Amino acid sequence: MRILYFHQHFSTPEGSVGIRSYEMARRLISHGHQVTMVCGSYGGGQTGLEGPFLSGKRIGTVDGIDIIEFDLAYSNADGLTARASTFLKFALKSIGVSLTHNYDVLFATSTPLTAGIPGIFARWLRRKPFVFEVRDLWPELPREMGVITNPIVLSALSILEWLSYRSAYRCIGLSPGIVEGIQKRGIKGEDVVLIPNGCDLSIFSGNIKPWRPEGVEKTDLMAVFAGTHGVANGLDAALDAAIELKKRGRLDIKIVLIGQGKLKSKLQQRANVEQLENVLFYPPVNKKKLAELMASADIGLQLLANVPAFYFGTSPNKFFDYISAGLPVLNNYPGWLAEMIIDNDIGYSVPPESASAFADALEHAADNRALLPMMGLNAQVLAAKEFDRQVLAEQWVTWVEGAKR
Repeated sequence: MRILYFHQHFSTPEGSVGIRSYEMARRLISHGHQVTMVCGSYGGGQTGLEGPFLSGKRIGTVDGIDIIEFDLAYSNADGLTARASTFLKFALKSIGVSLTHNYDVLFATSTPLTAGIPGIFARWLRRKPFVFEVRDLWPELPREMGVITNPIVLSALSILEWLSYRSAYRCIGLSPGIVEGIQKRGIKGEDVVLIPNGCDLSIFSGNIKPWRPEGVEKTDLMAVFAGTHGVANGLDAALDAAIELKKRGRLDIKIVLIGQGKLKSKLQQRANVEQLENVLFYPPVNKKKLAELMASADIGLQLLANVPAFYFGTSPNKFFDYISAGLPVLNNYPGWLAEMIIDNDIGYSVPPESASAFADALEHAADNRALLPMMGLNAQVLAAKEFDRQVLAEQWVTWVEGAKR
């Protein structure tokens, strides 16, 4: 079977972003399918192609995946207008591919929501099976975050959301809230499946050389956040907790923020102005380097802005990286992950926007180091039992293959 796979932010493990699409494409290939990945150039991502762009694109094969990469650079640091423009340009170019390429099934994964546009055209103009994977609920998330307020734009996105779901033969949701959101738009339960982000257990095991950033002593408790520094991530909460810890004289607790994003420079400026020596910033690293960092860390930080749509409507890569690495997790918002953390005793869940509770949890972890290894072991047990990427990928392939039947 030939699968035309659209993911604007595709990356191999050499990049510093999520690799779900890489792993799923590789699993399709292991089942004897041919995969063509259509993507753009994503800041922090690595497609594996290095040649020049010709007529706005470059084509090659990486690890068995045929790749069409458009010369459309995108970064989380871009403003809303720039990002929207890149999304639309990618969608328009993708329509051309969907109408001309030779394939059996079209698969598209968000975000952005515009990722579903080539699938809509393929379904209705070429009668091709279309499978749509939803990573975030749009326009619910940008509406609740206040990122998009124009009622006309929100209405247009709502129509696009409905049309994408209705055009798809099958849908995949990455969290319970996403699955529920798809069903609320009138999609039958048997046409939607929950396949969350998974744990790349092999990456976080084996020959790993632990390391700590400069400024973090061996005796310090190191709490790591590895991900985008954007509006949705609410990283001011970490700085608020750092202020509280500094007041308490707990400079033996270091908060390491690793990654990039639109707000990183503002966060760094705030940390400098408030003289937060207990907060360190580090650039993004690839999965191998990240695994080595996590092997030396004490706790992972699962942080998001206090937006109710996030509670059950996200499936963050970083959470699954943390538990793969055997790290206890500190989470600062309610929802399905918070419940999982408490039920499985794999860390701490604190109320949103409470710097004191955040600091209390880190202080408790620092003063009770003997508890952390057991939490970490519980995390790895959960990772292997419920979120092994290899098992989830098999479920994913079976679901995609079923669209052709």
